[in-house]
Amino acid sequence: MKFIVSSSVLLKQLSAINGVVATNPIVPILENFLFKLEEDILTVTASDLQTTMITNIAVESSEKGAIAIPAKLLLDTLRGLPEQPITFNVNTETFGTEILTDNGRYKLSGENPIDFPKIPTVNRSLTVELSSDALLSAINNTVFATSTDDLRPAMTGVYLQLTAESATFVATDGHRLIRYRRTDINSPSDSSMIIPRKALTLLKASLPEAAPVKAEFSQSNASFTFAGSPAGSTQMICRLIDERFPDFENAIPTNNPNIMTIGRTDILNSLKRIMIYANRTTHQIRLSLKTNALTISAEDLDYSNEANEKLLCDYDGDPLEIGFNAKFLTEMLNNLSAKMLSFEMSAPNRAGLIIPADKEEHEDILMLVMPVMLNTYA
Repeated sequence: MKFIVSSSVLLKQLSAINGVVATNPIVPILENFLFKLEEDILTVTASDLQTTMITNIAVESSEKGAIAIPAKLLLDTLRGLPEQPITFNVNTETFGTEILTDNGRYKLSGENPIDFPKIPTVNRSLTVELSSDALLSAINNTVFATSTDDLRPAMTGVYLQLTAESATFVATDGHRLIRYRRTDINSPSDSSMIIPRKALTLLKASLPEAAPVKAEFSQSNASFTFAGSPAGSTQMICRLIDERFPDFENAIPTNNPNIMTIGRTDILNSLKRIMIYANRTTHQIRLSLKTNALTISAEDLDYSNEANEKLLCDYDGDPLEIGFNAKFLTEMLNNLSAKMLSFEMSAPNRAGLIIPADKEEHEDILMLVMPVMLNTYA
């Protein structure tokens, strides 16, 4: 089996799918890329059993064949090569592989492609067309808030609710909740599923800008197909999380009479400065709200550290003191792009809502953060 391919094109396409390859996989064969050659199209597959990524690359060849090639060794070799056509010579009986470049020869041993796990199929019960920018924005705004607690598997992914009018992406770790809705993504039938965090993180890293994405869903799998570059297309197939997602709509408080409007960068920069003085374990900061004035303060009694800053804001409501985890707040604000934010609160022991005052077209973002109890409540 022999084929010629551009070193930079191969490196780019393999780098896009390499994130799936685990360092210590359950099955040793998964340390390899599966190369499958069908004349002038090379299909490369990487998998960790839960998630599979496939990319198609145009090559010069008139042959057919397959081999499993060590992923790390191949990528390290390609990273050190300048842009040039490279030739792969594969012995399909011994699985020995030879890579020929303008001035070098590299020999490595591959493995039998039969041992590579079968690629899961998605019985297309639902197909949705969307833009990569919309999907990327949805992932960026939600995936950071997923839980890392494997004892609550439903929260380790992003819940996707599809209707004829919109697509709603929801993520929560129990301390904060993000609801991101887009009206430019719709589905022919109502459906919902939980997509794992790892799959979305891989998708985020490999999605191209301004390209159409075809999303297909079955009962147990999801598939996302897009053109990774002019040289080839990429597909990601992942197993959906088969759990019941928490009833997020009931967790969102509806009566929030205390409303603060403030510049996002103003409060974010202040939080970053103040949180240095907060307790290293709780990251607790205090927001004290009075008419058109916000005081952000933090103290670490163990080290006698404390800090406070006053900011101008537009506040409509009763005087209020409420505590939050500064780490959660800064992460949420960092992921927003709006210039002005609206904080809606009701009481020191009730969740607060963060809603961008200026919204992008087709999108609706709501962020909920649980308060932390301040010792003055006792």
